[in-house]
Amino acid sequence: MKIFTKREQICILVLVIIVICITFYGFYRNNTKVNNMDLEDKKIEDEEIPEEEDKNEEVKNEPEYIMVHISGQVFKPGLIELKNGSRVTDAVNKAGGLKDEADLDRINLAKKLIDEEKIYIPKIGEENDMVEDINSSNEDTQENSQNGNDKIDINKATKEELMGLPGIGEVLAGRIIEYRESNKFKTIEDIKNVSGIGDKKFESIENMIIVN
Repeated sequence: MKIFTKREQICILVLVIIVICITFYGFYRNNTKVNNMDLEDKKIEDEEIPEEEDKNEEVKNEPEYIMVHISGQVFKPGLIELKNGSRVTDAVNKAGGLKDEADLDRINLAKKLIDEEKIYIPKIGEENDMVEDINSSNEDTQENSQNGNDKIDINKATKEELMGLPGIGEVLAGRIIEYRESNKFKTIEDIKNVSGIGDKKFESIENMIIVN
């Protein structure tokens, strides 16, 4: 068995220490690199989360149902509640269908509807400057809605128009007319003074009524 001299032993010890240091440095460097990559990935994920949350918030804010007003050559004109994304044909079907006199050449049954939109089904041969063409843009319809053109004046509406409001049947429509004959509505909130119309029912119609 070979006996190492003291000098050889020192050289071997130094080599072992160098190997250990190199190994430790390599491990430390790789570990640091992995940690930096993890931090970078986490940073990217954190940046992406707000965008996803914004998209989810936009979807969440979209109403599940919309309210449109249909009149003209349909059997049941008035206010109709539809699922968001519905088309003119859905509104027509819910309004009892088209009458024989309806002018199909002036309506687009495939058009998508927006909340508070007004739909008018003209009669064949009808010539009236006030007739709103069903093919008008959604932007124009939206502007009219915001100006209150589609809202029902509870001080002047007929019983049939009042019955077009969600949750308002013949009895409640009669009570509204009876109330306004002796107490004119000054604000839309006054309709809650009518027996049978509470806060919940008012919330479902407050965006569809006005007082003049």
